[in-house]
Amino acid sequence: MEEKAETNTPQRDNFLEEKAFKSRTVLLFGQINDTAARDVVRQLIALSGESKEPINFLVCSPGGHVESGDVIHDVIRFIDAPVNMIGSGWVGSAAVNVFLAVPKERRFCLQNTRFLIHQPSGGAGGQATDIAIQAREIVRVRERIAALIAKETGQKLERVTADIDRDFWMSAPEAIEYGLVSKSIVSAKEIA
Repeated sequence: MEEKAETNTPQRDNFLEEKAFKSRTVLLFGQINDTAARDVVRQLIALSGESKEPINFLVCSPGGHVESGDVIHDVIRFIDAPVNMIGSGWVGSAAVNVFLAVPKERRFCLQNTRFLIHQPSGGAGGQATDIAIQAREIVRVRERIAALIAKETGQKLERVTADIDRDFWMSAPEAIEYGLVSKSIVSAKEIA
């Protein structure tokens, strides 16, 4: 028997978005790109304009476009309302940069969250001079990411630089020890 496609999906999506907005919750799930960044930034600005009460930001993302993640990171720091960052599932690559936008005491994760830090990658192509420019930019971004992670975790820059040379996975307890997360939680009531 063939299942009927849901006809009220837009209505359901609007209902869920409204409920998330009223609960002052922003979701970042999946790849980070310019579309995701625009949607998240729009929500952050609207929520901050509505009230200076804390915003809960739930992230489960493998990362994506570094500069799109930077936009989210910068806007989180730019708005007036404080943000509680909550990792779930996995927080990787550019999503870690987003995660580190808030002070350590506002960085939480659910118990089964995994974190991935690594250096940026790029698909260089074109003429030799263009490839050289792209390589310099990748190195510059790598240095910036390492400096951000070191600053926000309290780790030495040399250690972070070595750790991001290859994929570096951390469980929730390991991320707490590393300084990425302040506390692993099981309930929203645990966010102070």
